[in-house]
Amino acid sequence: MDVLVARQAIFDRQRKLYGYELLFRSDAATNAFDGTEATAATMQVLSNTLLSIGAEQLLGDKKAFINFDHRLLQSNLHLTLPPGSLVIEILETVVPTTDLLSLCQSIQKQGYSLALDDFTDEPDFAPLASIANLIKVDMRLSSREQQEHLLRAHKPRGVMMLAEKVENHEEFEWARNAGYDLFQGYFFARPVMVRRQHIPAVKTTCLQLLREVQQADLRFDRLERLIREDVSLSYRLLRYANSALFRRTGKIQTITRALLALGEEGIRRWVTLATLPMLATNKPGELVKLSLVRARFCELLTQLAGVARSDTFLMGMFSLLDALIDQPLEEALRSVAVDQEITEALLGSAQDEGFLTCLYHLICCYETGNWDQVERLSEKCGIPMTGIGGAYVDSTVWANQVLDSVGA
Repeated sequence: MDVLVARQAIFDRQRKLYGYELLFRSDAATNAFDGTEATAATMQVLSNTLLSIGAEQLLGDKKAFINFDHRLLQSNLHLTLPPGSLVIEILETVVPTTDLLSLCQSIQKQGYSLALDDFTDEPDFAPLASIANLIKVDMRLSSREQQEHLLRAHKPRGVMMLAEKVENHEEFEWARNAGYDLFQGYFFARPVMVRRQHIPAVKTTCLQLLREVQQADLRFDRLERLIREDVSLSYRLLRYANSALFRRTGKIQTITRALLALGEEGIRRWVTLATLPMLATNKPGELVKLSLVRARFCELLTQLAGVARSDTFLMGMFSLLDALIDQPLEEALRSVAVDQEITEALLGSAQDEGFLTCLYHLICCYETGNWDQVERLSEKCGIPMTGIGGAYVDSTVWANQVLDSVGA
């Protein structure tokens, strides 16, 4: 399934890239906004940016300009991006109440910048304008006389002024000479579609996670169990936890560590982003089922070998990641910071045939019926041949039970 985000570049007075406005798109063919309700649109943009495509790939070291309405501001989802990476655009459709003003002031104290979108100097918006860090003016909606008035009124207070819908060189030169700081429009760049494949998550698992995070005290064991049984959620959690946005000193390579690193509030925000936009996706296909079978098969064979390690479940889970998200396996594994030993085993790049490499080859040979290799590899891994068939049957039953239990 395609994940879509459109981004339009924003430039400074020297035509250097300042940031991107990230825009909701539901259809790659039209590359246009389809009228989706504002909250849902921004939820999808945040989810796709952070969890599927990757904020660092979309933004680099530039700022993201993202639309927020009153409801989304109350949800604290802006906290999923650090203050230095996000400009919160307050939609012109909001009702400028005292509650909204107070909320915006609180968000600014957290270090975030606020922009007023399509600003026209309506009297009701004066309190918001007095605290805004940035004001966006649509050159198609405001006359040049009106724009000059806005620049005189707000620029001396240190507010950055952005000219929207700059469509030709003459308009850019006029806007720059008038005093605008930033510029956005078709003269510079039309919105560019960024697309990536993502793995469908199981609807009922999403619902169960949403129920779990409504509890006053989170049960990490329950969360870990739900996430580890869904390849999409496992992938998205590790990708998010290892995002360059958090500047962590070490890689996070397990679901448990990822949950601990995010903390309770971070988990609640991540679950919201990861699950709500996924509830409309299709049921998981055979690739997801096979990923679960492999994960459990690896885990059971490790137990039969008497080897004390817990990462073989993850190795089996991610062994088909390239097919699931339509990316080269090396790139997919790198994006979720999979341990080097697992990566080498899955890519076949290990210097020697260690346990993980041997185990992965064994499950692949078992699936293809290469019994001579199964026998050789089982002996090398210390796994009794008599237990392998039963372990595979148990793994298949377990995978079916997991999918049945979540209504897949």
